[in-house]
Amino acid sequence: MSRFQFVHDHRDAYEVKRLCQVLDLNRSSYYKWLGGAGARAVRQREDQVLAEQIRRIHVVSGGTYGSPRVTAELRETGARINHKRVARLMRTHDIAGVRLRRRVRTTLPDPAAQLVPDLFRRDFTAAEPGRKYMGDITCLPLADGEFLYLATVLDCFSRKVVGWSIADNMRTGLVADALRMAAATRGGLDRAVFHTDHGAQYASRAFAGLCSDLGVTRSMGAVGSSADNAACESFHASLKRETLQGARDYGDPATCRRTVFAWLTRYNTRRRHSANGHLSPNEYERRHHTAKLTLAA
Repeated sequence: MSRFQFVHDHRDAYEVKRLCQVLDLNRSSYYKWLGGAGARAVRQREDQVLAEQIRRIHVVSGGTYGSPRVTAELRETGARINHKRVARLMRTHDIAGVRLRRRVRTTLPDPAAQLVPDLFRRDFTAAEPGRKYMGDITCLPLADGEFLYLATVLDCFSRKVVGWSIADNMRTGLVADALRMAAATRGGLDRAVFHTDHGAQYASRAFAGLCSDLGVTRSMGAVGSSADNAACESFHASLKRETLQGARDYGDPATCRRTVFAWLTRYNTRRRHSANGHLSPNEYERRHHTAKLTLAA
């Protein structure tokens, strides 16, 4: 409660002058505050309506959106809203996005692997879709202490998941299936660059042969440097943060697969991405294509 409100609540029992003296307030400031009561009441009603909108957006996001994405969602409806106000209301009403979990290392380098250059140099952006891709593997914990493993292929332009695969092992087939799906999604990967870490799966002869067959140029970061594949690792951290939401595991394998598939689908079609100006990957690519057609006309 503010000191002004305290004076107002006790003004019938004590003189306003005396209350202001005790609380070290200027009487003119109190009366100015009092004169703004109507505007504050309107603001409070508006905040209540906005808080309900925020809560609905938060629920639809699966309880994952923080204030930046909630703000973007509100602005998409035409609302002119300040992100600081959204953050304040979310704090007031205990609405919060989920937080990061500690990551588990899945990179197992092959000391006999062929040397592959780093063509990205930590630049995870692209001017066009289909030029640069990045991939990684993450583990998905199950209730029985076992794991499933997810391999993904992301387009650097929009961060869209164009290929993915889940298996109960980390053999080369896991990453190969994800890359084949990416080729099918994009209608081919010819002359694209695919960046990964030095995991044994990506460094294998079988995977190198697949890349050659698809016309893909491989790129790898430095051994032991997570920063050289940071964007992909951040994606996997978001996936587990938003699907587990503090839980220790996904339960059984079938539930894990369904949960991850639903999130990946929503990620591409609806989830707002900060790197895309808070547009979903699909919408970001759609607007890019529309802009190109407009310029060509």
